[in-house]
Amino acid sequence: MKAIGVTEFGGPEALHVHDLPDPHPGPGEARLRVAAASVNPTDTVVRTGVRGRGDQQPPHIPGMDAAGVVDEVGEGSRWQVGDLVMAIALPFGEHRGAYAEYLVGPDDSMARSPAGMDFPHAATLPMNGLTAMQILERLDLRPGQVLAVTGAAGTLGNYLVQLAKHAGLTVVADAAEHDRILVAGLGPDHIVRRGDDVAERIRELFPDGVDGLADAAVLLGKAAPAVKDDGGIAAVREWHDAEPGRGITVHPIRVALEYHSGEKLDRIRALAEEGVLIPRVAVTLPAEEAAEAHRRLEAGGLRGRIVLTF
Repeated sequence: MKAIGVTEFGGPEALHVHDLPDPHPGPGEARLRVAAASVNPTDTVVRTGVRGRGDQQPPHIPGMDAAGVVDEVGEGSRWQVGDLVMAIALPFGEHRGAYAEYLVGPDDSMARSPAGMDFPHAATLPMNGLTAMQILERLDLRPGQVLAVTGAAGTLGNYLVQLAKHAGLTVVADAAEHDRILVAGLGPDHIVRRGDDVAERIRELFPDGVDGLADAAVLLGKAAPAVKDDGGIAAVREWHDAEPGRGITVHPIRVALEYHSGEKLDRIRALAEEGVLIPRVAVTLPAEEAAEAHRRLEAGGLRGRIVLTF
């Protein structure tokens, strides 16, 4: 099979096409003929080797989510050949990442793709959708409580605002001026100016602070003052600074823990079909142009995901 990966960690130019043996599913597994794989910031972590590689041998294949057609099933699998599915992948796991023609995974790493949705849009749902769900579960806010979302214009931020509003929360979202219309379309109750002083802007609306913060922009200590005493912060990156104090709980978010969350992934499918979650694709590129995809990702400014097609 054709796979896109790195044999030596580095910049976008380190990504190359590799010819690897076709994988086959074991018991309780299925093989996805990948049609589309989303390009996420976490993919650059795989490419650069920032977090190491464990015992895995190269090439290291990025990609945490994909969509396509089941073309082979293992013994006892609940999937059937021809099923249209989306899946989450673990680049440093047994079956590697999603930048490949074929992706094998356990049954519960997959769910049906939303009815009527094309593969590129479906491919943006698993990783970011499951991350957003985990954030809301960890913060455990009740309807009517206030959630602040940084990085609201990004894919994770989009899904957070949409899911939080669906859960009955009051949502404060940040936005740069050029993203204000986009963010307003997500339905937050309040929009504040994006930036390092976002906590100050939020406190102008809620002087006592908000109940929870979903820090998709990875502002960490800069955004923490927005949270009230004994509130919660969901951190999608490691918190290296001192804890924020004031009884605030920092919840580390690890989407890899959702690898077997097929039921949650199916809820994401249903919410997408209901129009609660609206995926956004910025551009599609052939898989062979993965290096260019990473250059565009790291240049910033795109709204919606870059998606590789196979």
